[in-house]
Amino acid sequence: MQRHYVMYYEMSYGLNIEMHKQTEIAKRLNTICAQVIPFLSQEHQQQVAQAVERAKQVTMAELNAIIGQQQLQAQHLSHGHGPPVPLTPHPSGLQPPGMPPLGGSAGLLALSSALSGQSHLAIKDDKKHHEAEHHRGERPGKPD
Repeated sequence: MQRHYVMYYEMSYGLNIEMHKQTEIAKRLNTICAQVIPFLSQEHQQQVAQAVERAKQVTMAELNAIIGQQQLQAQHLSHGHGPPVPLTPHPSGLQPPGMPPLGGSAGLLALSSALSGQSHLAIKDDKKHHEAEHHRGERPGKPD
């Protein structure tokens, strides 16, 4: 019984830490968006504002459905099946009946988790580019 309690405690502690990380990421993304939006054209400002508002309206049911679809796609890809089914966006402002909208931070949390995979890939590409430039700088006499 004590082992079960320890496992439960470790899991809840880990989830708590992960939630704090995701909340911090959402706050930072929100700050970055607020700083970048004024530099966009009027049309793009409206698009970003709509996307942010939509992210604030994401429900747990929608989030769970998206996660479930992504897991199914990952299973299909790992088994060598055909191309994954594309995800379609939920119409802005429409919610399933009986599901209250999440608060702003939870919506941004959903947005940040959706974007985290893309940003992680961009960071990897940027690191590769930076390393390639760094290696060129180390050996100026030897072409790569």
